[in-house]
Amino acid sequence: MQSLKSLSVVSLLLLSLSSIFPFNGYSQNKVAKTDPKVEAWKKDVIKSLDGKLKTAQEMVDQVFSYSELGFQETETSAYLTGILEKNGFTVERGIGGIPTAWIAKFGNGKPLIALGSDIDGIPKASQKPGVAYKEPIVEGAPGHGEGHNSGLPLLILSALEVKEKMVQQKLPGTLMIWPGVAEELVGTKAWYIRDGYFKDVDACIFTHVGNNLGVSWGDAGNNGLVSVEFTFEGNSAHAAGAPWRGKSALDAVELMNIAWNYKREHLKPTQRSHYVVTDGGDQPNVVPSKASVWYYLRERTYEDIKSMYDEAVLYAKSVATMTGTTVSYKLLGTAWPGHFNKAIAESVYKNIQSVGLPAWDSADQQFARAVQKLVNAPKKTQRGEPIDGLAKKIDTLSGPVQFSMGGGSDDIADIAWNVPTVVVRYPSNIPGTPGHNWADAMAMATPIAHKGVLAGSKVVAATLLDMLTDPKIISDAWTYHKNVQTKETKYISFVQPNDKPAIHLNKKIMDEYRPLLKKYYYDPSKYKSYLEQLGINYPQLQKKAF
Repeated sequence: MQSLKSLSVVSLLLLSLSSIFPFNGYSQNKVAKTDPKVEAWKKDVIKSLDGKLKTAQEMVDQVFSYSELGFQETETSAYLTGILEKNGFTVERGIGGIPTAWIAKFGNGKPLIALGSDIDGIPKASQKPGVAYKEPIVEGAPGHGEGHNSGLPLLILSALEVKEKMVQQKLPGTLMIWPGVAEELVGTKAWYIRDGYFKDVDACIFTHVGNNLGVSWGDAGNNGLVSVEFTFEGNSAHAAGAPWRGKSALDAVELMNIAWNYKREHLKPTQRSHYVVTDGGDQPNVVPSKASVWYYLRERTYEDIKSMYDEAVLYAKSVATMTGTTVSYKLLGTAWPGHFNKAIAESVYKNIQSVGLPAWDSADQQFARAVQKLVNAPKKTQRGEPIDGLAKKIDTLSGPVQFSMGGGSDDIADIAWNVPTVVVRYPSNIPGTPGHNWADAMAMATPIAHKGVLAGSKVVAATLLDMLTDPKIISDAWTYHKNVQTKETKYISFVQPNDKPAIHLNKKIMDEYRPLLKKYYYDPSKYKSYLEQLGINYPQLQKKAF
């Protein structure tokens, strides 16, 4: 009788749980039986990658030295596609009307697996690596203050190893490597989707620099956005002699900003909106006949983003009427809120557990702690874990964010709402840095970056072999994508058929700084590392006395 009572209690408990967590068309994978043959291949690939630290260092340092901003990544793209072509990949350049965008493919047939990572830098983030103090390579120049110099080298390392195993074992499938051009402007991935470059893709593995090995699935908790520039046109006049004859476009810009700042009081706390004046006129004694302001409008759902966008357009038209000017506007970029795939994330995490973190040495930890002290890093992460040097244990596999107050944006989400996608984070940077900052460039051409890239490449390579040999992973990925992720939320792009990529952005900046940066391009034929080329004794914690 007691056992029957216990069974009844268990049954009631299971029934209650099923009401709280109803079946949603996707059940968690049972523990899959490992294929000894595939596991042996994975060990071979990981062992081979252990010998590729020098290759990782050269690629990471080379791209770091180019320091190119979004849409102007000409040296970076030429360098990376050159490596891929030499290794048997076919390259299609200039995709989507974007000169620095490309797709490189190897193999044939299904599955078609896309491998992507961003390649652009941050304005005014030039910084010598391996020194624990602020010292730009070129004053005022761009730099890799987000670590985007490391992701594609990681994927190339992975792909070249897996390619050899595909040839050796006659494995069907296609690898498709592509760059996130102008991610800091969220300026390309929605255009890739619109133009059909992912229509036949079965799954996508994306990588992004972080300070640990990790992957997550479900709602990422971040914001989507639209990036839009409003341009007002009026009439010029002598600002002192006959100001009444002018219609100031700058007045319209200022009135729009005032109106939007009043609007903030009535927006949800999850919104983020910010702007810069990109054209404020020529000189004070001329009433500006043209002026522009560039807005980022961020929210947690497509509907809320669109509502903000529509209101901003309404405000622009209204202030144009007030000032007697005309207004036009151009979409410069867009990103959906993030949502990533459970089945692929589970496969990735299994390999993260197998690979583990790099073996940091005392120099790495000493440098990390010095940088953390310099930037006054927080004492704990958002999860409450202490920040003290480099990561010591791998992240847990995290699921959907249950509560979010909004935040940043990434246009990899536009890929993820169309193709099952995950983002693999790898430990090439230092915990506690501010992001989008010169301090985030400090580690990105040091042994920390190189070791982190190598660890990430092992995870991606092992996951690729799993996906190439186990059709259930991709099948489950699409089940989740259709029955959970997109069951109620359907992707609607902000990019219209006539919207062109904003390839003019950052051209003037790079035209100014590229000649100065060229003097510091890494030359691996002469120097073992970029640190050696710059005369840095890693870890260099204090400025040299002269």
